[in-house]
Amino acid sequence: MVRLELFGGFRVTIGTLVVPDEAWHRRKMAALVKLLCLAPRHRLHRDQITAALWPDLAPAAAAANLRKTVHYVRHMLPEQHYETNPIVADGDVLGLPVEHIWVDVVAFRTQVVQARERRDLEAYAAVVELYRDGLLPDDNDEWTTSHRFDLRWDYVAILEEYAGILEAAGLLEDTARVARTLVGLDPLVESAHVCLMRVLALAGRRAEALRQYEVLRRLLHDELGTEPGPEAQRIHAEVLARQVAEPALTSALWERVGTLRMRSGDPRGAVTAYTSALQRSTGPADEARLHRLLASAHLDRLQVAPAEPHLARAEAMTADPAEATRLARLRAEVDCLNGDLDRALHHALRARELASFDGTADDRARAEETIAMVSHVRGDWRRGLDAELRRTGARLDTDAYAGPFDVHQCIGQFHLYSDELATDVEQYARTTLAHATDAGVVRVQAFAWTLLGESLLLREQFDEAAGCLGQGAELHASLGSTSGALPWQRLAEVAVCQRRPDEVGPALRRAAATVTVSPTARHVWQRIHATAAFARLERGEPDLAAQSIRAAAAAAARYGGCPTCGALLHPIAAETYAALGDSEPARAHAAAAARIADRFGGSAWRAMASSAAALAALVEGDPRAAAGAFGAAAAAYERVGHTYWARRCDRQAADAASLADVVP
Repeated sequence: MVRLELFGGFRVTIGTLVVPDEAWHRRKMAALVKLLCLAPRHRLHRDQITAALWPDLAPAAAAANLRKTVHYVRHMLPEQHYETNPIVADGDVLGLPVEHIWVDVVAFRTQVVQARERRDLEAYAAVVELYRDGLLPDDNDEWTTSHRFDLRWDYVAILEEYAGILEAAGLLEDTARVARTLVGLDPLVESAHVCLMRVLALAGRRAEALRQYEVLRRLLHDELGTEPGPEAQRIHAEVLARQVAEPALTSALWERVGTLRMRSGDPRGAVTAYTSALQRSTGPADEARLHRLLASAHLDRLQVAPAEPHLARAEAMTADPAEATRLARLRAEVDCLNGDLDRALHHALRARELASFDGTADDRARAEETIAMVSHVRGDWRRGLDAELRRTGARLDTDAYAGPFDVHQCIGQFHLYSDELATDVEQYARTTLAHATDAGVVRVQAFAWTLLGESLLLREQFDEAAGCLGQGAELHASLGSTSGALPWQRLAEVAVCQRRPDEVGPALRRAAATVTVSPTARHVWQRIHATAAFARLERGEPDLAAQSIRAAAAAAARYGGCPTCGALLHPIAAETYAALGDSEPARAHAAAAARIADRFGGSAWRAMASSAAALAALVEGDPRAAAGAFGAAAAAYERVGHTYWARRCDRQAADAASLADVVP
């Protein structure tokens, strides 16, 4: 086997022989091997290689250089050192001999998945050990930049999870070491500072814990204009009051792991962690809270039966009025899933009433979110939002309503893609905008402008859509809140559709900057990466599009995902891997799109599933099936009024039909 390592620097080992640096006597020899190590399936077309390695040369000169470089690599060492040629050719495609190589970047991505599945210390330690100093830290080639960013993002997310598991195991010194590494990599990961503060305090190093809080406070103030979150402030107050719990209280540490797993979209892992915390609980109040958290984790997986006993136990044990607020909200979720919508609304309204007296700002926000979701399932979300505008008025512009309106924006996506609701979204948005303008409520105006712009975008009225979305983004910014990522993401989408590539990057960067400090993360990150992949596909860069798809997977692992908001990701991902000739991930994304279509049932979701299935069929060599599936997707998009995507699928159907020599 040939061992190819890119983390911490470039190293090649053939059997037991380490290839010496002087063997790479021409820099482009090593660059060619590195480029193929990072390519999908370790294969690239000759034109892609020359464009990356000799971008300033004429095609003929670049091709000549490539031939020489391939020759030098093949004859770098005597032939007895190789099982096969180190560079293999298949027509105009060059690659590495995949049966004979091990690449640390591929192993890293595999072990990230395994660590999250196993959730044990050894698996996380293996990932951390493999990463070392990052991807090719001494290389400045432009083609390494996006790979380095994606891998670093995965690594930061893994470190955050690893610190939580170490802390839960009571390994305080190891936790501090990992947290410090995380802070060094990404100083704005607040959870790392919080973890380090807590561990330092538990170890009796109060002064260091207080200094860490000041570091966090200054960073957030200088970089984002915000203050530390509630957990950091609570620990700071406890350290000042010398009230930090002893390290033996591992129930609290397991609870924190559960909270991290919920935050990263892994309710199954949260159930395991909360169960461990419950087994170590220290009193009735802790036990009641953990039963509530277990019920919440089960409900996040839409599982009522295992949630019910935990919820009933928490209700029987709870004396805390704030906890009663949270339990009323969960009871509303149970009723909603059981189909008792009137009772669900009753409990959601009760949760809001209790929260107004005894709950925190987060409790009030979550109660509003639950009311919105129950109203959505009842089919009276629009009326409910109008009533909320009349009832609450200008108070909707306070930060407390940023979270609930993220849910409203998410429900708006469902209306845009639903057969029964999509046809009058534009009129609803215009009516809501008029009411909000009369009432002087900026947040609802921002919501309505954005929804209106989205409706126009899907019907190819791009110029008007861009104006509405721009107004939505501007109004969100005027609130000084952390909302507003969605209109920027949609503006990037408009730019892709209108083939204005120079406008895509700036809009996506604005969206990313907003969502980084926003509760909308689980709704918007996948959309941002899907739009980036879409733009790269339109530019004929499927290898770069694949990097965006991988970044979307990393974001989902860290923040969770929303099937409504992230629906576009799967057909774009299937198209990306079809363009790369990689059938397995194309089929996996087609299956994911089909699951979403089965869940929601509307024409738009069925269209996405059909187009993804078409792309999987295409890469598997069945253009006739692909043509039929593209045609079905186009018809489904037409039914819901998404004319841009309908026309795009029609073109794809015609292309597939020409391959199959059939009439589309």
